[in-house]
Parts: sequence; structure tokens; C-alpha cells
Amino acid sequence: MNAELAFERSGPERLYSSIALLECWLAHCRDDEANTDAAGRAALGSILSQMAVLRAMSLAVAGKLAAGQSPATEASLVKDLGTELEQAIPRLIGDTLGRHPDRPVPLPLLRTLAYLEQVAPTFSLRGGTREILRGIIARGLGLR
Repeated sequence: MNAELAFERSGPERLYSSIALLECWLAHCRDDEANTDAAGRAALGSILSQMAVLRAMSLAVAGKLAAGQSPATEASLVKDLGTELEQAIPRLIGDTLGRHPDRPVPLPLLRTLAYLEQVAPTFSLRGGTREILRGIIARGLGLR
């Protein structure tokens, strides 16, 4: 049971709830490269670097599971940090687009952003609320 929870909480696919928005935004940036400012590039760099680290962490948890270990603390940490990023992506992209209200934004990007802004709060409910996850992490670190 713990292995199932660890896998469910830390699976690599769990980090990608906002990936459709990121892909739409990247396409928009590529189409309008001249208008992509330093803040937009910084937001993209932040998102991608966090995704790379979280994916590596997720794969490390999968490796522990495959070795018969029970990485509940590690899986909870991946889930908590992943949820934070998934919920931040719509805000970061929305803020970046909002800095240039005079620039046109493709309708599919606006629709995807609007949808994810509405559902992002629910990401914290899958696999345990963030408070529960942080309790597991604290216990696993001997802080509780």
C-alpha cells in the first residue's frame, strides 16, 4: 500500500497537469520571438529548471520503488513541490502575458490559461493535501 501511494504521489506524469498551457505559451513565444522579453525568458527558465529537477526526483523515487524500498517521505516531497509548480505555471504565464496587454494573445492560449487558472487549486487534492504531505515529510525527517 505504501509503495502504491509513493508511486501515485511521485509519478512523472503528475508534474504535467499544466503542460498544455506551457506548450501553448511556448508556441506563442516562438511565433512572437521579438516580443518575448527578459521576464518571459526568466519565467520559462524557472519553470523548465524546476520541471527538470522534479522529473529527476520522480525517477529516483521510482528507482527506490523498483528496488523494493518504501520512499514515502521522498514521494511526498516530490508531490508537494510538483503541486506548487503546477499551480504556479498558470500564474507565471498569466503574469508574463499581462505585462503586455497591448500584444495580441492567441485564443487557444487564453482558453487554456483560463481553464487552468480555474482548476489549478484542485491539484493539491490529488494524492493528499499539501498539509498532510508536509506532515509526512516532517515525520520522515524526524521533525514530528
